[in-house]
Amino acid sequence: MRVLRGIAPVAGLSFVHLVDDMYQGAVPALIPFLVAERQYTYAAATGITVAATFLSSVLQPLFGVLTDRRRLAFLVPSGVAIAGIGIGLSGLGPHYVFTWLAIALSGIGVAAFHPEASRAARVASHGSARGMSWFALGGNIGFALGPLLVTAVLTGGGLTATPLLAIPAVATGLVVALLQRRSRDAVAKKTTETGREDDWSSFRWLTGLVMCRSICFFGVNSLLALFLTKNLGFTESTGNAALTVLLATGAAGTLLGGGLADRYGRVRTVRLGYLLIVPGLLALLFAPNAVVACLAAALLGFALYIPFSVQVTLGQDYLPNRIGTASGVTLGLAVSVGGIVTPVFGLLADHAGLSTALAVLLVFPVAALAISTRLPDTKPQVLSTTAS
Repeated sequence: MRVLRGIAPVAGLSFVHLVDDMYQGAVPALIPFLVAERQYTYAAATGITVAATFLSSVLQPLFGVLTDRRRLAFLVPSGVAIAGIGIGLSGLGPHYVFTWLAIALSGIGVAAFHPEASRAARVASHGSARGMSWFALGGNIGFALGPLLVTAVLTGGGLTATPLLAIPAVATGLVVALLQRRSRDAVAKKTTETGREDDWSSFRWLTGLVMCRSICFFGVNSLLALFLTKNLGFTESTGNAALTVLLATGAAGTLLGGGLADRYGRVRTVRLGYLLIVPGLLALLFAPNAVVACLAAALLGFALYIPFSVQVTLGQDYLPNRIGTASGVTLGLAVSVGGIVTPVFGLLADHAGLSTALAVLLVFPVAALAISTRLPDTKPQVLSTTAS
């Protein structure tokens, strides 16, 4: 399915994914500006994050169910545009409720975008894990660019400049909508994979595995810099550098995972990722210097991201007749668990130390490896479209 005419479909969708997820990454960067200009409490600031992440994650499966009933191609351009408009409005209202609702609107846009865009990426890549890895990479890059965009725009203009943040999203949404109208493939169709039944048992096991990855990722992402500065005496710049290394190698791990999955099998690739998390965490816990710590962060980045896009394609393969639902759960609901559970590790770090909190994270890759024994492997399927 060519959502973008005249551009390689997966590359085009990856770029739109980049723009959409840029607004997820923008939310944490907005919070310091809100606290500084409006004197929000930390509780209020946390509420802003919940408005964006939790609501988006919960709604994604619902949008997935809708797209399983009828292909809703318009959700791709409208979702990315709404994600940007919500962020653009967030700095204009003087009241907390207005800001909260604006951020929630952005979260709804993000939720609307992902299931239909994931379906489009699957069809465009003919079900390959490599194609989905490029789509996922766009989102990873966009999330990282969000804070840079917010800092560049708001440092000089303050919160009154937030409408400028919406420009990339609105422009992208308009272009995609226009290209859809000109494309014959913009006619409503339903993706089908004949002769296959949904495997709900395997999908439930996969959902548990995705949750393990999410908890481990958010835990490492939240504690890494703190551990290096507080426990190992590294400077703040070194701690942030290690975090940057983790995210940068994660992008490479996303692409590596897709290539390995198509060549050696998806479940094998998923297991490799979780297997490598264990030595990565152990190397971090016992790192004697900054070099070893950064190498450990690099290994963790590869390991945590190798299964990411592969798990999405597995979910779609297990539910071939409900691709939107599978995408909504694996990209949204299950992933949000890590963000919800992360405060528990913060409390554990407060009472038992950062080393203990990181050590406990070892439970999750081990649990994921155990869960993976219940997962059947799959091969890319030839997809077709029929009028709905």
